[in-house]
Amino acid sequence: MRASGNHLNVTQFIAVVEEFNRFYIRLPRRGNHTFSTLSVLDALAREGSPKRLVDLIASEQLSRPGLTQLVQRLESDGLVERGSDPRDGRAVLVHLTEKGRGVGTSRHRERVAQLTPLIARLTPEERGAITGALPALRRLARLGRDTRG
Repeated sequence: MRASGNHLNVTQFIAVVEEFNRFYIRLPRRGNHTFSTLSVLDALAREGSPKRLVDLIASEQLSRPGLTQLVQRLESDGLVERGSDPRDGRAVLVHLTEKGRGVGTSRHRERVAQLTPLIARLTPEERGAITGALPALRRLARLGRDTRG
């Protein structure tokens, strides 16, 4: 499938994004946090904390029991706190703690340290191509997020 204009090969784009994602999410990490843990902490940090448990279930694509169990572990580790929603006492709000925010910040620093030497091995043209693609990739991610929400 090709898009009009610059003839983006969507199939090829998806293949490259999937290959990069497999590499990126598996970058070595010093902490012992799972991908799901890091994803929940990232969602709370980027999308705003507190967040309703049902909204996390939707954004993280986990089952209610799976996410409930994960949030319980995160709470016992001091990474999040749970409370009731003042607008709806039946709803659970999940708050990111400073310790939880620190895990995300540390993970970001680790990724920068691991990717910087790899990026330095690219040609100037390759680095320029990535830089030029950043606004479009950011917009695509926002469109996808906005469509989901």
